[in-house]
Amino acid sequence: MAASATAARPLAGASVPLPLSARRQLARVALLPRAPAAIQRLSLGRPAQAQPSARGRSVRCLAALSPEMRATLDKVVGSSKVVLFMKGTKDFPQCGFSHTVVQILRSLDVPFETLDVLANEALRQGLKEYSSWPTFPQLYIDGEFFGGCDITVEAYKSGELQETLEKAMCS
Repeated sequence: MAASATAARPLAGASVPLPLSARRQLARVALLPRAPAAIQRLSLGRPAQAQPSARGRSVRCLAALSPEMRATLDKVVGSSKVVLFMKGTKDFPQCGFSHTVVQILRSLDVPFETLDVLANEALRQGLKEYSSWPTFPQLYIDGEFFGGCDITVEAYKSGELQETLEKAMCS
């Protein structure tokens, strides 16, 4: 009898799980926010569904590049000799790869523009299709896609990046 009485009492300082009825119910939160209807229509080319499934809410599924987005990207890429689409800004990169490319461009004393892909999901997804390159950063030189971080680092080490930038700056 003493053993069963001890088993029913918790040890001093031990935590006892609450019965299910006494536990606080946690609200379920969707992991990805639902994309606004305008973005869904623009990206998918069809109206948004009234009750999309949880999978349908993922902005990552919206991969089609609209003609408007393509024209905008053409304009942005052509607006400067060197454009870097990156995570964060050149003064505050949000990933190591973006930071690396910024440091390379700064070491070469090249004027360049940056756009933060984290600030606009539609831009981020559109760029992946525009460049046929799935990751960021993406470096454009003289209106042409040059590459991501690995390609930029290798081209910097070989001297190819410096040559390409010199030609772009002189044109």
